Amino acid sequence: MRFGGVVGEDEPDPRLRWSEEARRLPMPIIGLLPQPHLEDWGAIGVGSGTRNGILDSCEASISYTLWRNPDEPDDPANLAALDEQERRAPEMEPPWPRPPWLVEQVRRMRYPTLWECVRTQWSREPGASDAAQTLLVAHVNHVLANRFRHSRVGGDDPPYALSGAVHQRCVESQVPVMVDGTTRNGFRIDTDPHVYGLAVALDAHTVLTAALPRDVLPYLEIAFAVRPA
Repeated sequence: MRFGGVVGEDEPDPRLRWSEEARRLPMPIIGLLPQPHLEDWGAIGVGSGTRNGILDSCEASISYTLWRNPDEPDDPANLAALDEQERRAPEMEPPWPRPPWLVEQVRRMRYPTLWECVRTQWSREPGASDAAQTLLVAHVNHVLANRFRHSRVGGDDPPYALSGAVHQRCVESQVPVMVDGTTRNGFRIDTDPHVYGLAVALDAHTVLTAALPRDVLPYLEIAFAVRPA
């Protein structure tokens, strides 16, 4: 969801493309249960891989805006903790017109984002790397490396080193996870100071994982449901 260069005023909203790509995937897209403190504004990340021209694996990640006080959008409590450069960025007006969807996305930079916090992953022929525990570890580390860079990633040049990465020994099993109103046996990572993780195998090919910042947990009902296409 980053855009480089000048985006024309008539540039179509990329959420239309993201939604269309998600509808073509061979599994349902799972998100957090709709709830007052979360806004699902169509931020879907889709990825896929092929083998011999046939879809071999795919995934869809959902991001949300968090509203600490959803009844009063202008409440300063809703604002994210930003540094000076981050605070100035949404206020900078370029000398060219922007499409409304981009203006909206810039405005959202002021508020906390649960970035790629829920992910649905599918594999045609699952192997060990597609197990729920393994995918959970990878998802939590992905969020730590990208959203907690200042505190958890060392060095200014790649390859970046993630400090205190989670691993398989951090994973608990037999943890109840609610999906579409049914409790399933899943997995949990509850050892990291910044991110809380859950995972569950939905069927032989599909795994749901979630990597949620700990500071937003008091505002969430941690339950999942199929997201409408």
